[in-house]
Amino acid sequence: MVAKRRKIIHRKSYRYRNKSVPQWMLVTMLIIAAMGILFGFFRQGGAETTQLTAAENTETMTTPEFISSIAETARQVAKANDLYASVMIAQAILESSNGQSALSQAPYYNYFGIKGDYNGQSVTLPTLEDDGTGTTYTIDAQFRAYGSQLESLQDYANLLQGELYLGVRRSNTTSYQEATAALTGTYATDTSYNVKLNHLIEEYGLTIYDN
Repeated sequence: MVAKRRKIIHRKSYRYRNKSVPQWMLVTMLIIAAMGILFGFFRQGGAETTQLTAAENTETMTTPEFISSIAETARQVAKANDLYASVMIAQAILESSNGQSALSQAPYYNYFGIKGDYNGQSVTLPTLEDDGTGTTYTIDAQFRAYGSQLESLQDYANLLQGELYLGVRRSNTTSYQEATAALTGTYATDTSYNVKLNHLIEEYGLTIYDN
């Protein structure tokens, strides 16, 4: 009798382990599995999109590329206004961070950090100032906003026609070094402004655009 009892218990346990899974449970499991696959798919796609966007945002124009984008216009404007194209391009590189600053991009196109307004158009942005001793500080300033690259370069040339910048013109100087020296303390408060401009002109051979 004891052996028979054990046999019956064994048969019941066996039938339980092999009992068919209810249909509702199968459907639930399939739905959960499908949702997991879809979630993984969209999550992967979203990550790829984010990485692509981040990669696009980190792309910046190199200095040679920026020079190529502005050089010919600068050469023509400088020639027509008795200025050094090399100095103009160097200032654009320095002031706009190779055309990557917010001020230099559309819709402002202000490559030279010129303050004030242009035909009533302006934008207010933070900027660094030099107190004359080499110490810098940040202020919010109003800058001119232009409709195109040409307007920006031409307005810069017009600004340099004033008496304050007589020493910047080609007809009043014997070299671009004299022009950059004349810009220091007048156009910019940076006490080493000419040194920075001269370095850019020499490093990238910008004097070829003065011909």
